[in-house]
Amino acid sequence: MAQKPGIPKGTRDFNPEEVAKRHFIMDTIKTQFKTFGFQPIETPSFENSSTLMGKYGEEGDRLIFKILNSGDYLKKADQKALSELNSNAITSSISEKALRYDLTVPFARYVVQHQNDIEFPFKRYQMQPVWRADRPQKGRFREFYQCDADVVGSNSLWQEVEFVQLYDNVFSALKLDGVTIKINNRKILSGIAHVIGASDKLIDFTVALDKLDKIGEEKVIEEMLSKGISKEGLTKLKPLFTLSGDFGNQIKSLKSILSTSEEGLKGIEELEFINQAITTLGLKSAKLQLDVTLARGLNYYTGAIFEVSAPNGVKMGSIGGGGRYDDLTGIFGLKNVSGVGVSFGLDRIYLVLEELNLFPETVTNSTKVLFINFGDKEALFSLKAIKALRAQGINAELYPDNAKMKKQMNYANKRNIPFVVLVGDNEMEANKFTLKNMIEGSQSLLDLEDLISSTK
Repeated sequence: MAQKPGIPKGTRDFNPEEVAKRHFIMDTIKTQFKTFGFQPIETPSFENSSTLMGKYGEEGDRLIFKILNSGDYLKKADQKALSELNSNAITSSISEKALRYDLTVPFARYVVQHQNDIEFPFKRYQMQPVWRADRPQKGRFREFYQCDADVVGSNSLWQEVEFVQLYDNVFSALKLDGVTIKINNRKILSGIAHVIGASDKLIDFTVALDKLDKIGEEKVIEEMLSKGISKEGLTKLKPLFTLSGDFGNQIKSLKSILSTSEEGLKGIEELEFINQAITTLGLKSAKLQLDVTLARGLNYYTGAIFEVSAPNGVKMGSIGGGGRYDDLTGIFGLKNVSGVGVSFGLDRIYLVLEELNLFPETVTNSTKVLFINFGDKEALFSLKAIKALRAQGINAELYPDNAKMKKQMNYANKRNIPFVVLVGDNEMEANKFTLKNMIEGSQSLLDLEDLISSTK
């Protein structure tokens, strides 16, 4: 007996209803991307390993899916590493390509490679799958879509202001009110590291701090101590864990804590600019909140950092995030090109909308009108009408087989098709159609023009 097929952990099949809901989210995001002036691009599913490795920190590198070289890859393998069973050392000799970990680094590669064809500042959006060798859990998958928007070639903080508005517009359009757009600045984190005497351990510091909401203060401190950050320094860090109040009050406290750090004060200045602009412009339903523990442990952020959390009561990780990355294209040889971007977590947004029952009922509607098949003559007559309905943008189809009436009606019910059309000898003689409303149970005899207007 053949073994039942399956799929890898952390991946999923999507049925028609799920695909329709995912497309609803993506179409909503795409509409806002276009409204804000972003242009679409696409990049390959896999990149050269050299493009991806070393761009996400040590933890990120471990989560990159490597692709084995074609052919007899072991012949070209590092034989010493092979004999020692050293998987880390052997990887580079048997794998030259890898699945993309995110869309930002491939975008930076795209900008450098096509710099002569791009008009700067360049605003792009990209909606494609990415892969991470992560431990699967609720809201965390090994294959998932990212929906990104970025601007490169501008240092202006007005871009950050626009991204806050973009987040607000998208989640308002999805009727997902009450999301929190958390914001911090990498310069503030550098300033804190300086104040506690850990400037040389900035990455270790930010990676640990970024886990605060996941593992708690005690575990974060343990991790920092294990990385060589002193107890005296961590004592100075203590007030940050309990920083409270509105945006203005937190900024005031930060200015006191970072008074000796020029870089930290610069980060505060940038945050103040963004907050003042958003306060003046207003938001539809989201709220902007300062979170000084927000680090998003990726190496490439240099300025503002964003993370979006679902409304209160919904237990879910971030549903969006991003920030400014002044130095990202520099790693590919293009210097002095600043960038800033955000990402929407499609899969997590889906789970939140599902939990809150926010998908419109019409999202999963596909076929609107089903013509019952009574035989070849009737089918041909029906297809002429179906052609006319489709020309008017009405989704219509013919049941393919001359099956029992009950079976065809059950098919319409199970697919939630709202209208059924019956065509027999009497209808063909009169050049009319019997339209049955499956929701109301009503039935009427109509000509083609009225059939079109009744099913639009």
